[in-house]
Amino acid sequence: MSLSLEPGLRLVAATHNPGKARELAALLEGRFTVVSAAELGLAEPEEPESTFVGNAIVKARAAADASGLIALADDSGLCVAALDGAPGIFSARWAGPSKDFSHAIRSVEARLTDTESDDASAWFVCALAVAWPNGPVVAVEGRIDGSLSFPPRGDRGFGYDPIFVPEGGSLTFGEMDPEAKDAISHRARAFAALKAALF
Repeated sequence: MSLSLEPGLRLVAATHNPGKARELAALLEGRFTVVSAAELGLAEPEEPESTFVGNAIVKARAAADASGLIALADDSGLCVAALDGAPGIFSARWAGPSKDFSHAIRSVEARLTDTESDDASAWFVCALAVAWPNGPVVAVEGRIDGSLSFPPRGDRGFGYDPIFVPEGGSLTFGEMDPEAKDAISHRARAFAALKAALF
């Protein structure tokens, strides 16, 4: 089996998050036909692993085996230095069952206030995994450092984007033009590593 991705393949993006599905499709630069796990009606697997890479592999494996398609999964999150790396792999869970990230952002702000720390440094991590149906898996990781800024700013992006300012920048991910964000984000860095491995 060749561990490469030929343009034109139909891939499943192993996510039920429409924002993440759009970003994954954009990063694939139109090389593939991308359908999301939600569109295929695939169940969301449990994420029992303690790392982003571990959970990305679980999601890719589940989507590939259930759909019969090569699957691309992302596990990503915000890590805050003053919170010992939280929310980390639990970033989505902090938003609750309704995926309310304004609630999650308030939780981050409240916990930061409780620490009385003036360290606003944070980083986003993205692990990407590609799984072949009943076959191998390739996984990579990307990271971007920055700092938190309150109150939230911008209505672009999704998740914690409105409170994250990348290192050297002044705009939050939530204020940035999507193409500008996609050029530097943790997901873009992980994707560059994935392209080097597979394309």
